[in-house]
Amino acid sequence: MGATKDSDPSLGYLTRKETEVKLPRPTRVKNKTPAPIQITAEQILREARERQEAEIRPPKQKITDVTELNDYRLRKRKEFEDLIRRVRWNTSVWIKYAQWEESQKDFNRARSVWERALEVDYRNHTLWLKYAEVEMKNKFINHARNVWDRAVTLLPRVDQLWYKYIHMEEILGNVAGARQIFERWMTWQPDQQGWLSYIKFELRYNEIERARAIFERFVLCHPKVTAWIRFAKFEMKNGEIGRARNCYERAVDKLADDEEAEQLFVACGYGDKEGIEDAIVGKRRFQYEDEVKKNPLNYDSWFDYIRLEESVGNKNRVREVYERAIANVPPAEEKRYWQRYIYLWINYALYEELDAQDMERTREVYRECLKLIPHEKFSFAKIWLLAAQFEIRQLNLKGARLILGNAVGKAPKDKIFKKYIEIELQLGNIDRCRKLYEKYLEWAPENCYAWSKYAELERSLSETERARSIFELAIAQPALDMPELLWKAYIDFEMSENEFQRTRELYERLLDRTKHLKVWISFAKFEASAMEDDERGSDLPEDDVQECLLDQKKLCLQRARRVFERAVNYFRTSAPELKEERAMLLDEWLNMESSFDELGDVSLVRVKLPKKLKRRRQIETEDGPAGYEEYIDYLFPEETQTTNLKILEAAYKWKKQKVGSDED
Repeated sequence: MGATKDSDPSLGYLTRKETEVKLPRPTRVKNKTPAPIQITAEQILREARERQEAEIRPPKQKITDVTELNDYRLRKRKEFEDLIRRVRWNTSVWIKYAQWEESQKDFNRARSVWERALEVDYRNHTLWLKYAEVEMKNKFINHARNVWDRAVTLLPRVDQLWYKYIHMEEILGNVAGARQIFERWMTWQPDQQGWLSYIKFELRYNEIERARAIFERFVLCHPKVTAWIRFAKFEMKNGEIGRARNCYERAVDKLADDEEAEQLFVACGYGDKEGIEDAIVGKRRFQYEDEVKKNPLNYDSWFDYIRLEESVGNKNRVREVYERAIANVPPAEEKRYWQRYIYLWINYALYEELDAQDMERTREVYRECLKLIPHEKFSFAKIWLLAAQFEIRQLNLKGARLILGNAVGKAPKDKIFKKYIEIELQLGNIDRCRKLYEKYLEWAPENCYAWSKYAELERSLSETERARSIFELAIAQPALDMPELLWKAYIDFEMSENEFQRTRELYERLLDRTKHLKVWISFAKFEASAMEDDERGSDLPEDDVQECLLDQKKLCLQRARRVFERAVNYFRTSAPELKEERAMLLDEWLNMESSFDELGDVSLVRVKLPKKLKRRRQIETEDGPAGYEEYIDYLFPEETQTTNLKILEAAYKWKKQKVGSDED
């Protein structure tokens, strides 16, 4: 017999014996009785954790007394404040700061951080959500209500805020309060989901009549086919067949010509799909033809007609209607008459690019539109930018630059400059960006945004002197649209470069122009935190380093005090009518002294604090007095002394007169 794979290993095959897998012998358990001491899985895990090496455990700071705790809190707050000063618009930093204060159980400070964050960006609904959730978590219900109420007042179009507010009240069992919030929301006419949530809320409490009344308001606010169908199904579910039929009949009367009327007819049980579609399209086409013949300058009718033809999908008919529509040029060369008309061209170009996918026709549409607009009288930045972005999508960078260059020459606008610079910056063409910024500022020298962005570009390139020169040119302009932002950007720039002396000089120059309260406070806070680097720091022993840092803190405190003293003196002597600003300044000074712990001296400020007095004053209107209103007045220490002297003087005169009358 011939050799096989299993019999002859000389042929290069392995034998069965060699391929056998030898398993270990099972261990015999002699004693199967349970151990007297049982060990749990939790204990095993705990012992494993305790055996971990010390270097891989997370480091923990041990705090032994109140002083160390206060030092730790002060250090953390300073770290957060320094971070906020650098990245003020970063929402996550504010949230971490507030959450840290909450972890320290200092809820008043946490609220203060949340309020400051909202002053920076109150449109950020995430801040409102986090703030309110913290108040709810700590069971400060009235505080949470206050936050939700302010949030929905300032941001009524953010549905999530309304949902969260209502959810809280419903969890608390405040059904009437939740209903009241829903009513406030409905006055803003939210989308369909908001109305449906209100209806579901009422149905949860078996309020059928209330839900029916809300449905009536819902279909008035959103007269759509889907809304009426939901209304009818609601009535069917509640066994109200007659009411459901009435819903369908009313919907058919109002929405027979609607684009989605087919769904309504199907829901009612009318006809087949194709017959319904043909009937509706034919009827509406006839209607639109009649409307555009009566008034060819009614561009809304043209939009509706075009939308109808696009839904049918006949490319030739769509182009025909577009061409007829754009032929109706507004008779007057005034921008307000052209604003709706120009969107016919935009929609035409987008249709050719996205639906018809004819790039040459798209380019021709943009070209003809730009020829037609009277740029010497007015222009539209949107059409220039859309044309340029189309060329970029076609990888035609030269064509895009040509369009944007013509836009800058014929119709310069902020949006065009910003987009052109953004494109060149993404391509890394720094010299082109500089030239564009120069043209931008030549066209709008008062534009603080452009100056700041130009300087920011140079700083990003480490061109510090160029950035500084740009800022100097900017603040030297005779007129600026937002000078406070420009000065702040310049000061932040110098601070980021650790040029503290330059920063001080900038503050002094700014104070020569304005003595606004915020400038004084910002200057003082800068001085309180301007810890200049000591070149000897690395060569000194640890004790000397600490002493050096202490000396620097004392110097910062002294400089900040000098600024506050100058500010208080200014408001006392040059602007005595600004009592509230002076009181706010003293509050800031008091907070600063407190933040320096043992170095600070709050008694310096407390002797200067005013008394708050409630007063009444008459309200004057065009028709004469209209009652009284209460207001807060401030009585400062020097005014108190003056008042006391006047009282003593009056008493002395009264006594003298009385003595004279007795002698007579």
